[in-house]
Formats: sequence, C-alpha cells, structure tokens
Amino acid sequence: MYPALAVHNALSKEKPDLETLWVGGEGGLEAGLIERTGIPFKTIPAAGIHGVGLKQLPRNLLQVIRGMSTSLRILNSFKPDVLLFTGGYVAFPMAFVGWRKKSVLYVPDIEPGMALKAISWFASRIAVTAEASRKFFNRQKRIMVTGYPTRSDLGNWTREDARSKFGLTSNLPTLLVFGGSKGAHSINAALVEHLPALLSRVQIIHISGENDWQMVSAKGQSLTVTQAERYHAYPYLHEEMGAALAAADLVVSRAGASALGEFPLFGLPAILIPYPYAWRYQKINADYLAQRRAAVMLEDSRLMDELYTHIVTLLDNPGKMNTMSKAMQEMAQPQAAHSIARLLAEMAGA
Repeated sequence: MYPALAVHNALSKEKPDLETLWVGGEGGLEAGLIERTGIPFKTIPAAGIHGVGLKQLPRNLLQVIRGMSTSLRILNSFKPDVLLFTGGYVAFPMAFVGWRKKSVLYVPDIEPGMALKAISWFASRIAVTAEASRKFFNRQKRIMVTGYPTRSDLGNWTREDARSKFGLTSNLPTLLVFGGSKGAHSINAALVEHLPALLSRVQIIHISGENDWQMVSAKGQSLTVTQAERYHAYPYLHEEMGAALAAADLVVSRAGASALGEFPLFGLPAILIPYPYAWRYQKINADYLAQRRAAVMLEDSRLMDELYTHIVTLLDNPGKMNTMSKAMQEMAQPQAAHSIARLLAEMAGA
C-alpha cells in the first residue's frame, strides 16, 4: 500500500491533472487510509489460491471469478491508460482481465510471492527493489531496478526535530522497535521481558501494533519514573513514522519489504527478525541486508533469549554500528517513487 501511495504522490506532482482510481480487496485494511487521502476507491472480491486447503479452494476460486467480473466492469467504466500493480492475490483478477492494458508490476520483496509471479506474465514492465530480484523472472528486458518507493514525508525530519518530537535526550542512544499489527507479538513479548534492563542503557520508541497494546501499556505503567521517561510506546504511528526512523540509532523489526527501502533512507542499522510464518520472503530480505553488513538477523525462536544480548553487543561496538550504517545508506534509492512514476507516465503516453 505505502509504495503505491509513494508512487501516486510522485506522479501527482509531475502530472497535477492525473486521474486515479485505487482498487483494493473487499474488507481490506487499506480502505480507510486510502479514502483519507481523497483518492477514489473501489473494491473487488479476491482470495488466495496457493496453499489453500481443498475444502476452502472452491470458495476461493469463486471469489477470484467474481473479482474478475467486477474488475472488468471497473476497467470498462474507468478506462485507464495504464495500470500499476503492487499487491498480491488481490491484484490478480485485475491483471488477468486487463492483460491488454499497459501495466507496471512493482515487486517490493527480493523474492516475489506466487501471486506476483502470476501477475508478472500479464505486466508490460516489472519494477523491482534490487538487482537480486532479476533471477526470479524471465524476459529480462521488461525489468527495471528502481529501489523501494518511500513516502516523501519520511524524509522531512531532522534528527534534532525528531528527537524533540518524542521528548528524547541527546545523551542516550535511541532504539526503535516495531513489527506491525501482524506477527509482532514475539517481538513485543521479548522487549517487555528485557525492558527494565534495556532502559538502563537506552531510550526506546516502541510501536507495538494494536493487538498487544494492552500488554505493552500495562508494562509501561509498572516502570519507575526514570524508566518511564525513557520509554515511548505507541500502538501505531503514521505521520510520525519518519520522525521515529530519523531519531533512532538502531532498529529492531521484522524483515518486511519496507526494511529494504526505509532503513537505507536513514542509514539505520537493523536487527531483523523474519516472521517465521510468511514462507521465506522475510528470511530472504533479511539475508540480503545481512550479507551486505547492513543488518544482523535473529531467528524468531531465539528472540526471547538473545534479543538483549544482540542489542547491547551492537551498542557497545560503535565501529560496527558505523559500518552497518554506511552499508545501509549505500543501498538507499530515494528516487524510486519518481522512477516508477516516470515509467507510468511514459507508458500512458503523457
């Protein structure tokens, strides 16, 4: 969702008369956020097929067929010049019925999921985050390495302004911890377990997700006055996410695709914990950053026992932290959104 928004914003600046329609899945999480931006929004029925049990498969196939029918009506009504796909199975019905249209598929992770591989057969061009993604596709001339499109507002914060926003001091390192509303529980539980010990060394911005907010909030209330001053917990951040990234010296997070774009933008060293139930995409993302000495990877099963040690070991080694920061920053591609926007404009004939 956020890469597509970043591209939309970049394209809107270059083409103020741009007319856009956002199509998402029924019951999807993006509806509220997209409607808040003022972008017209429609939904289609959609469901995954890969890995679905035999009992669920007929129902999901019916959803896909219904999604194709709805997508065709939307295409005939809106008549777009070009299509941009960034989602997984939600985008497949539109890609299938819109195969005659010019289109761009953006692949955020290093390895594409099954749905994105299927969509790639219908896409005119494929934009990828990193060169390492090329091997997963045929017809190499269609592929363009753009980097990960980051929201323009992320870069609006200086470190001083960001730390002031959260009430942070300059004499302690800042640790940012987050995992998202899905898959964050083990990270939250491990942080809460080691929170008093960590707060003797660092100040923390903790974005817990809504699911664990009650647990995290209760832990915050049990801290001493000094510890509480160093602990800044939130269920979710949107506009302030750029400030959190700018303020941090080290981040602990899952290894979703945003780590490939947002952490390099800030040169932010990372401890990455791949979500163990998301096939292998996060593991490959984490390997990609770790192999370039920009991050260290910690398995989810070892998180409770080893998180504190990993954090302290890095903070006690400023030389390694500096090396990781430089390696991360070397991968930054801040013009990614503009690169994809220009590609879309060219394909649309604008």
